[in-house]
Amino acid sequence: MTGPLDGYTVIDISAVVSGPMCARVLGDQGADVIKIEPLGIGDITRLGGFGSDGLGAMFVACNRGKRSVALDLSQQAGIDAVKRMVAKADVFVQNFRPGATERMGIGPEALHAINPNLIYVSISGFGPTGPYSQWRVYDPIVQAISGVPSVQRSPDIPIPDLVRTIVADKSTALTAAQAITAALLARERGRARGQHLEIPMLDSLLHFLWPDNFNGEMCTGDTNPGVLLHDIYRMQQTADGHLVYFAVSDSEWEGLVHALGHPEWWDESRFNDIQERQKNFEVLGGLLNNAFIEWSTSEILQRLHEYEVPAAPVNELSDVFTDPQVVHNESIHTWDHPVLGETRSARPPVRFSQTQAEPRWSADSLGQSTQDVLREAGFTEDELQQLADAGVTP
Repeated sequence: MTGPLDGYTVIDISAVVSGPMCARVLGDQGADVIKIEPLGIGDITRLGGFGSDGLGAMFVACNRGKRSVALDLSQQAGIDAVKRMVAKADVFVQNFRPGATERMGIGPEALHAINPNLIYVSISGFGPTGPYSQWRVYDPIVQAISGVPSVQRSPDIPIPDLVRTIVADKSTALTAAQAITAALLARERGRARGQHLEIPMLDSLLHFLWPDNFNGEMCTGDTNPGVLLHDIYRMQQTADGHLVYFAVSDSEWEGLVHALGHPEWWDESRFNDIQERQKNFEVLGGLLNNAFIEWSTSEILQRLHEYEVPAAPVNELSDVFTDPQVVHNESIHTWDHPVLGETRSARPPVRFSQTQAEPRWSADSLGQSTQDVLREAGFTEDELQQLADAGVTP
């Protein structure tokens, strides 16, 4: 069975996470993804830890299934090779600093002149213009501007903190992948030919945060008071560990107090509806904490689930691999890599009933597919030798 993007070709010259992860998602859905990397070290994540021989764990995670082409893009022959590949491509993904690809001669205008049907994707930290557009950007920088650290304050330790995952990069990658498929659909329906998609990480992260974190900032007029989710999210200590629970509705609150062995709280006027619980949040929090620490994690989890209260244990990363639901879903795939040996990867999360693609469980060494891809682009053996002699290819 072929994937929904089978037959589409993606040229990925991006690096690190936002662009590479976007292109990998397209590859998991059947697209042929060609990753163009500089000679020498290639994508910088190849040098990351937890890997071997230029195959760092982050590189493999974001570039699994792609074909690696190594080119010296400081030489005109390298730029010309990119253009020849683009002539037959559907999508071109780059995340260089704004203006860089134009100076290289592979900006959207130049490539659309070669292939008017190309979906050209520009991912940047803050967009093509503006006071921050030329900043050197990584994920925590975008987190800071987006206000993320301000909502990471634990009520117990009210100090702002970063989200300790690259949320700006990854939310941008998913945003870009969805936008690319929308642009391809518009092209297939005859509503457009090629397009240039500008995707700032700042805008992607704000869009990602908006449904909950910005509730209190959304309406500037008179509105009813409310509670922000980031103010009430917390882990709960038990007698022997921690768990997470989230009781929102009245029925869940009733189940919670019964599970904890305090059904009398259900009848107390301070706690018997959502509005009253919000008014007495601090008092209630103290009562709940004292009740939870009387129970072991396993005992109270069983009781919470019996009373239909959403709750879960707090897994360490190593625990995820043996979690019963993760095992049941077959969420983690184990495969053999010729250099890395046994390798574990998360499976693509979407199950297609009619067009399920089997992911390519592979990760190229730097430039491994250079000759094959260039031959497909029409290069003769003499031309390939000339590129190698000039140091444009390995």
